[in-house]
Amino acid sequence: MAVARAFGATLSSEVDSLADCAIFVINPSTGIDQATIDMWAAFDEYVTPRIVVVTHIENHDADFDDAIMLANRVFDRMATPFLVLHDDAGLACALISLESLEVIDYSTAPSQIIASEPEHKTLVQEFRQEYLELVLSLGEDAFAAGLLFPAIPLWIERGIGVDIVKSYLNQLSP
Repeated sequence: MAVARAFGATLSSEVDSLADCAIFVINPSTGIDQATIDMWAAFDEYVTPRIVVVTHIENHDADFDDAIMLANRVFDRMATPFLVLHDDAGLACALISLESLEVIDYSTAPSQIIASEPEHKTLVQEFRQEYLELVLSLGEDAFAAGLLFPAIPLWIERGIGVDIVKSYLNQLSP
């Protein structure tokens, strides 16, 4: 409910052939149920753009990477344009862009875009290469065409990822 409200969307468990986009919410601690998997497959028929948002990234039971591995198995190949960075206490505090290698620091209000540290660049190098190859192979408008499925870490209360999901949704506006 909170995700639908954050993006001005309608909460539904029905497949709508006229939907502009479907946002699938995954809690990495609870997994993905069969009804959600079936709904994903039903949207395939309409080539509907889809976004996966991974919530509960503040919990330590499971993480964003776990959710992506699961989504890759039961949905389609996910694109991960951003990875989560954690503070000293282990809480998600920033996202690093695999395209630009810039960091969106959500520990300040408003969030700030800052340069990544050299060790961040080294840590994400392999993920970055994979992401860039996927985007290049599918083309620039692949998300709007329903071919590229971004997975975004989301912590609404801290604003983490909200701006990114909105930027994807804005790509669908006429």
